[in-house]
Amino acid sequence: MVNQDRRRWMQWFALATGGAGSAMLSACANLTDRETVRVNLVGMDLLPGEGMEVRMAVKLRIQNPRDTALDFDGIAIDLDVRDANFASGVSSERGSIPRFGETVVTVPVSVSALAMLRQAMGVASGASITHIDYVLRGRLAGAGFGGLRFSSSGEIDLPKGLGMK
Repeated sequence: MVNQDRRRWMQWFALATGGAGSAMLSACANLTDRETVRVNLVGMDLLPGEGMEVRMAVKLRIQNPRDTALDFDGIAIDLDVRDANFASGVSSERGSIPRFGETVVTVPVSVSALAMLRQAMGVASGASITHIDYVLRGRLAGAGFGGLRFSSSGEIDLPKGLGMK
C-alpha cells in the first residue's frame, strides 16, 4: 500500500513538474520576440469639450516590428508638452496589429484649462507657436503580461484654432 501511494505521488510530481516546465518554455519562447513597439503621435483634432476642459482626439500610429501579430484591448496615454503634464486619455479600442504591420488608433484626451493656461503663459516670446515638442507615454492593454508600455517624443503641429501667440 505504501509503495502504491509513493508511486501515485511520483506520477503526480512528474506531471506537475512537466506541466510547469512546459509552461515556462512557452513563456520563454514569447519573451524572445522583444522588439520594441513604436508609437508615434501623428495628429490631433479638437473635440467638443465641457466646462473648463479642452478635448482632443489624439491619433497614434502603432508599428509592430515583431515576427508575430500584436493583439491589444485598450490603450492609456499621458502627453507632456514642453516638459509639463498636458493631457491624458484612455480608449477601450481593441485590435490586432499584424506582424511587421501598423495601425492608427484614436484616443480622446482631456486637457484642463489650467494646463492650457500654463502652456500659454510659458510662451515668453511674441511669436506664434504652431508646433510643440512632446513626450508621449502609455500602455497597450492585453499585449502580454500587464500590457505593453511605450514612450516616444517628437514635435507635432498644433490643431487649427489652438495655435498660441
